[in-house]
Amino acid sequence: QVQLVESGGGLVQAGDSLRLSCAASDFSLEHYAVGWFRQAPGKEREGISCSSRSDGRTYYADSVQGRFSISVDNTNNSLYLQMTNLKPDDTAVYSCSATPDYLMPPAGCSDLGWYDYTFWGQGTQVTVSS
Repeated sequence: QVQLVESGGGLVQAGDSLRLSCAASDFSLEHYAVGWFRQAPGKEREGISCSSRSDGRTYYADSVQGRFSISVDNTNNSLYLQMTNLKPDDTAVYSCSATPDYLMPPAGCSDLGWYDYTFWGQGTQVTVSS
């Protein structure tokens, strides 16, 4: 069954680090653009990071630039989001996503909206206490 399965969320304190994992099943991430989104209560879904496999370009939202890092492990067929210096404003449900790389717009994955992604993880809660 084609799916993305997330793990790694939890309750942490401000300033802590956390790594989210997202394992792909029945398809290879090698030819897919991947992304991480989050949605806090009462707020719109926010694209926070993405990576294009075809050209290696990555994107980070201003809100996480310098604190979060996206990576992909072809051996484990998984993508990760390393989060450092977490803040209470980072509290949200985090979701991983993937879409075929051939759908990449010329400007890169930063031009992909959430509706452009084919596969989604189930979401994992990250709560940061002050």
